[in-house]
Amino acid sequence: MDHSRHPRLTDSELTADILDDATIYGPGDEKIGSVSHVHGAGPTAQVVVDVGGFLGIGAKPVAISISDLEFMRDEDGNVHAVTNWTKEQLKAMPEHIDR
Repeated sequence: MDHSRHPRLTDSELTADILDDATIYGPGDEKIGSVSHVHGAGPTAQVVVDVGGFLGIGAKPVAISISDLEFMRDEDGNVHAVTNWTKEQLKAMPEHIDR
C-alpha cells in the first residue's frame, strides 16, 4: 500500500472515537496490530496496540506513544497508521494493563 498518498490526521482527529480499531502497519508494510484503545487525546496520547493473536484472541496489548505512529486515511476513508516498530519489538514490550 502506498501510504505517501494518504492524508494524515490532524491533532484534533487523534481521539479514541477515530483511532479505535485502526490497523497498524510496520516498516515492511505488514500488519503488526490494531488499536485497542487510547489514553488521552492529541499529540500526547498513549495508544494501546493489540499485537499478535488471531481475530483478537491471544493478542498482547502494549502501550506506545502516539508520536511513534503516523495516522492517516486510505482512499476509502479507513483510518490506519504506519510505524517503524516491528511486530517483534512490540511483542518484546511489557504488557499493558489498564488500572
